[in-house]
Amino acid sequence: MIAFKLNGKNVSSTAEDDTPLLWVIRDEFGFKGTKFGCGIGMCGACTVHIDGAAVRTCSFPLIAAANKNITTIEGLDNKHPLQQTWIEEQVPQCGYCQSGQIMQAATLLASNSSPSDQEIVDHMSGNLCRCMAYVRIQSAIKSAADVMSADVQTFDPRSSTQQS
Repeated sequence: MIAFKLNGKNVSSTAEDDTPLLWVIRDEFGFKGTKFGCGIGMCGACTVHIDGAAVRTCSFPLIAAANKNITTIEGLDNKHPLQQTWIEEQVPQCGYCQSGQIMQAATLLASNSSPSDQEIVDHMSGNLCRCMAYVRIQSAIKSAADVMSADVQTFDPRSSTQQS
């Protein structure tokens, strides 16, 4: 049995140690926001936060999640400014990659409150969008950075909650 924290709750799984964490999150715990894209960690659709870092779960074995703090898109609980700016900027088209995009972007804003256009491109370069919504993604990240810098509250992806 492998124990870890998922979206703030202590959980455990009896799946095989080498089972990709993606399938445990989706099939065992029912968090469907984390998507299967490529299966080799190249597209970013399966991105979640593990101890505050963006990680591709399709190639991340369950055993490596032991005693970790894992946050899925559902764990952000519609409280992260990225989720609002994604809507305002009308980022999604098909929407398939968007949870992974948001999770990747959240780690950027957690470490860099005012990223340049190039820093955004560099940080997001591993997350693919079949609809080619990259300009809107970049715009939404810039808008979220502005919201976060104007807000007295900070957002910590390690805890997935607002802190003052």
